[in-house]
Amino acid sequence: VQLQACGGGLVQAGGSLRHSCAASGRTFSNYAIGWFRQAPGKEREFAAAINRNGGSTYYADSVKGRFTISRDNAKNTVYLQMNSLKPEDTAVYYCAARVGLVSMGRSYDYWGQGTQVTVSS
Repeated sequence: VQLQACGGGLVQAGGSLRHSCAASGRTFSNYAIGWFRQAPGKEREFAAAINRNGGSTYYADSVKGRFTISRDNAKNTVYLQMNSLKPEDTAVYYCAARVGLVSMGRSYDYWGQGTQVTVSS
């Protein structure tokens, strides 16, 4: 499956952005989707994930209550709505797909290109 992410940008603290991740090539509903992020000088970390039918979602503590992950299997797209953004949310954001169960680790089979999010204070 190929993943195409978009939606990054520059925003002031307290603002909002929405990422989307569009998939092509395979049956999208077979894949759990995760969002990860990597800040400068830091390791890539888990942010959010959603299971195959969208019925279960998972969040890192650092984004819980501010980010919302959702999916539309009819459109082969996953969304990450990011609200109340903080400067520490500045990072490159990646979407990733894996067959089967969702994971909060980095055991994903397919990765999209990263998109930059910069939150100014």
